[in-house]
Amino acid sequence: MAFLTDDIAINTILGEGSFFKNEVKIQGNVRIQGDVDGNIDATGNVFIGEKARIRGDVNASSAEIFGIVLGDIHAPHHVKIFSSAVVIGDVFTKAVQIEGKAVFQGHCISLRDEEKFEKSKNLFMTEKSILSNKIGSDDKN
Repeated sequence: MAFLTDDIAINTILGEGSFFKNEVKIQGNVRIQGDVDGNIDATGNVFIGEKARIRGDVNASSAEIFGIVLGDIHAPHHVKIFSSAVVIGDVFTKAVQIEGKAVFQGHCISLRDEEKFEKSKNLFMTEKSILSNKIGSDDKN
């Protein structure tokens, strides 16, 4: 199954060698070739290049990952993780493809039905929050 997008024009490019710290917000599509230490929020599609390293969550319409992402990926339309990619985090999408040599460590919620998708995502996020709060409180004892 191939993923097709209606709008493939790139609005923003963060080039190789660039470094951004804190949250990056983009109107439209973005190609990231550099490093980002913080969350990425885009209204369109996000393309993470082979040399890119992201430490933070990615929120977009869709995401294609060739580089490293240490964080969760929220992309309702689709997520494709290519063989050169490393993703350490949870993936929330309606359609996912992971190539054979890609590294993925985390949970994945991928349901086409909008209602089931939102329900499953919200339940998982609630359980994850409860568990992290419990672990945090156990550390103090």
